[in-house]
Amino acid sequence: MIRKVTIISILLGTVLFFGCSDYQKLLKSDNYEKKYEKAVELYNQGDYYRALQLFDQVIPVYRGKEEAEDLFYYYAYSYYNQEDYVMASYYFKKFANNFPDSERAEEASFMSAYCKYLKSPRPSLDQTKTREAIKELQAFANNYPDSDRIDRVNELIDQLRSKLEKKTYDKAQLYYNMESYEAAVVTYKNLLKEYPDTKYREEALFKILKARYIYARNSIPSKKMERYQDAIEAYDRLMTYYPDSEYKSQAKEMYQEATSFLAHQN
Repeated sequence: MIRKVTIISILLGTVLFFGCSDYQKLLKSDNYEKKYEKAVELYNQGDYYRALQLFDQVIPVYRGKEEAEDLFYYYAYSYYNQEDYVMASYYFKKFANNFPDSERAEEASFMSAYCKYLKSPRPSLDQTKTREAIKELQAFANNYPDSDRIDRVNELIDQLRSKLEKKTYDKAQLYYNMESYEAAVVTYKNLLKEYPDTKYREEALFKILKARYIYARNSIPSKKMERYQDAIEAYDRLMTYYPDSEYKSQAKEMYQEATSFLAHQN
């Protein structure tokens, strides 16, 4: 049994060796028609790495010819299937630009944007790539408003915007926890402005109130009146939007201290 397995292994190794040898010879040859056929064959077999090496050689030769469209299409998907989303996005976009009348142009435009979506990092990291993905997805929606992919595009944009929302929220929380109350207030306000439907809205309004209250209480006497007034305005805003807020009890205590202080100044 062991000997049988060994023989099979040797035979497979021999086949692979000669297969690789033939492939290397093809790479060095000038037979671009054969290279084209082999590249497509390898692509269809899922051997994207070796297919790409051949595509690299034949694409310049077939540029401007009928086969060019298929070549660019396979080329982009070869990178995509290897999870090289940066290169895949680039070549999908290039396909859409080079073959705007192709029935696959819409697909390529979507895939270019989708690859950027896949490169969007977690909220704690720099979100430049997230913004780039949103921009390209929105461009797709503008260019193909009747596409069957619009619902998917909107779903992806919502997911990306959620990351940006979380990034801003986490930044505000960081300032708040560091007791940098002015910076926290500004960042919470940016959160509410940029994402008016944010799930953090009630908490952000309360944290603005609390930050203003603590900042006023710890201020020098000449600044207290103005800053307690800011706290009262923050309380009013919280109560306007959330009259039954879960923070109502804490908010009311801060409001009462602020109004008591102002009453004693008159």
